[in-house]
Amino acid sequence: MIRVGVIGLGMMGLTHLQVYAKRTDAKVVAIAERNPGRLSGQSRAAGNIAGLAGGGFDPASVKTYADGMELIRDPEVDLVDICLPTPAHFEHVKAALKRGKHVLVEKPLARTSKDAFRLARLAEKSKRIAMCAMCMRFWPGWTWLKDAIANKTFGNVKAATFRRLSSHPGGPIYSSGELSGGAALDLHIHDTDFIQYCFGPPKAVISRGYSHVTDAIDHIVTQYVYDDVPLVLAEGSWAMAPGFGFSMQYTVNFERGTAIFDLSQNPPLRLVRDGKSEPVSDLPPGMGYEYEIGYLLDCIQQHRRPQIVTLHDAARTIRIVEAEVKSVQTARAVSLR
Repeated sequence: MIRVGVIGLGMMGLTHLQVYAKRTDAKVVAIAERNPGRLSGQSRAAGNIAGLAGGGFDPASVKTYADGMELIRDPEVDLVDICLPTPAHFEHVKAALKRGKHVLVEKPLARTSKDAFRLARLAEKSKRIAMCAMCMRFWPGWTWLKDAIANKTFGNVKAATFRRLSSHPGGPIYSSGELSGGAALDLHIHDTDFIQYCFGPPKAVISRGYSHVTDAIDHIVTQYVYDDVPLVLAEGSWAMAPGFGFSMQYTVNFERGTAIFDLSQNPPLRLVRDGKSEPVSDLPPGMGYEYEIGYLLDCIQQHRRPQIVTLHDAARTIRIVEAEVKSVQTARAVSLR
């Protein structure tokens, strides 16, 4: 049984707790949160997708800490699950690895690619397992797409477009571009990472965007330049008007078909080919969070470092996002090679 400590009881912390509650190979033994109301369970963060932060966890059943570093020092914790604001990731991941703990850390791995690569190198020297929660690499419908691209099930990709749009989540961290990195780093990073996962690092990026809610990039559109894929685009924003909600989509045009994913549809994925539009109804149930956590727990049990997503992958994704931000700021293409 893997003993888990979760630091941070915001939307993602509660979502992770919800996943662990269903597992038989892991048990949450401790939680840490600076907000007394959240720590006691009297107040709760809300999710932006139906089914997130759903509850089912009793804080009174585990040890509680106001300081995450205290939880990291707890000898009864095997796996530290870090769901803190981005600026706190570096020090907490570093401390957990130095304490000999396994680590799961929410995205982005760190506030900067420099710090992210430092963590990746530190994890390489550790005997413990560390993974960044890049959930789209595990998301039903997106894993289907990854396989279709890798196996050329419908031929080569001619064009791929990803969109992730939202109203601003509010709160002091997300309202600070310096702390959050804006939508480019906090939200759009999911699609940048998945594009890297499918096609590898791009040769260059060409981005346009603007600030609206914070002083960072709150809405961005990027073309990722590849030699072998004619057109790869991603749009990310948390600058939509209040009440817009959350939208997650992709459209990928293959030589022999077009795949369309829309989270708001049921089922969310359909395939258009040979004059017909058919739903892909055999996707696994649920969301990526449960599959990423299950994968990590399996890696820990088998003493095997994660391969689907590594800390170096997560660091490279931040470096690509930083190039996108630079492209917006300079109105020029930015090379990554």
